Amino acid sequence: MNFGFYIILIAQFLSALADNALLFAAIALLVELNAPSWHTPVLQEFFVFSYIVLAPFVGAFSDALPKGRVMFISNNIKLLGCIGMLLGLNPLFAYGIVGLGAAAYSPAKYGILTEYLAADQLVVANAWMEGATVLAIILGAIIGGVMLNPTLLQTISLELPMLAGFDVAKFAIVLIIGLYISAAACNLLIPKTAPDHKPTKRDPISLVRDFWQSFLQLWRDPLGEVSLAVTTLFWGAGATLRLVILTWAVLVLKFDIQQATQLTATVAIGIAIGAVIAGRYVSLNQAIKVIPAGIIMGLVVISMIFVTSPIIAAILLGVIGMLGGFFVVPMNALLQHRGHLLMGAGHSIAVQNFNENLSILLMLGLYAILDHANWSINAITIVFGVFISLSMLIIQIHYRHIDPEQHG
Repeated sequence: MNFGFYIILIAQFLSALADNALLFAAIALLVELNAPSWHTPVLQEFFVFSYIVLAPFVGAFSDALPKGRVMFISNNIKLLGCIGMLLGLNPLFAYGIVGLGAAAYSPAKYGILTEYLAADQLVVANAWMEGATVLAIILGAIIGGVMLNPTLLQTISLELPMLAGFDVAKFAIVLIIGLYISAAACNLLIPKTAPDHKPTKRDPISLVRDFWQSFLQLWRDPLGEVSLAVTTLFWGAGATLRLVILTWAVLVLKFDIQQATQLTATVAIGIAIGAVIAGRYVSLNQAIKVIPAGIIMGLVVISMIFVTSPIIAAILLGVIGMLGGFFVVPMNALLQHRGHLLMGAGHSIAVQNFNENLSILLMLGLYAILDHANWSINAITIVFGVFISLSMLIIQIHYRHIDPEQHG
């Protein structure tokens, strides 16, 4: 990997770090504003909603300009949302603006890999990108907690009296603005790549029609279909599993919410390790062969119902993360490669984001229905474990005949 790739990686890490730290600052701000408790989960809904609604447009936007410039513009949209939150804009709407920027940022950050790197480097590059993103999630939670420490604000206020009137949430947002500015500076250093598959028409109806054609084209392509099916199921189940783990840790392990949140970090660490292993040992034309790891992952999820030890729970969750990272990274690389060949990386990743975030909304809805129906946490855990394993098994059987080498 050359120097330009690491600039891309650092820019993505800083922007993702700011996104995740801002979530905790926004939650703290809602508490300070005495907002209803249901506003907290709705924060994520506002963020995710942009990915679905803007899917027909962000792919075309990403493919129309050099992707480094798209990342710079998108990062600055996030920065505007962050500044809006600091100036008193409702945190839900402000975080929604950040989601708008994130939705536009995503096709560019992955799409630039296909334009900048050779196909045989994509799995390794995705492993680095996935690892950096997971690290940003982990550190975002840690840094968010540190930023919200009143002692830190009091200490810094002694040196910077202008901060004396700030509450901890707004102080944290000021620091996060610095992260977004740092990310923007890195975006300016990203090597310029030639836009691929520029849209011929830019009116909304044409863009929606173009997105729909890309959607159908990717689902009809054998390799595109299998990679899209796997990543869609993985992220939908993964987002839901995070909430299941939190509830399970509180009810079964008797953890408080802070301990339960820390326990979920072991999954993220496992994903990073699995991503590194995949980047080292799995080539692009072997991507489909990693699907059995998803089947095993579902079985490990089911085994959680027999666990009462925090140490064993942490080990199991780390294994779940490793299996997930090991099979989703090659699938991401395969999807990007097929999308780049068929329609442009930005278009294909917009389709991927649309499917994944729609999956997240639907699976979170299923979890809410089961919870509302008073299903036990163990029963819900079994349902999701079986769903993961069975879905991956069906995909494995249905696509076992596909040879990636025959499709470029």
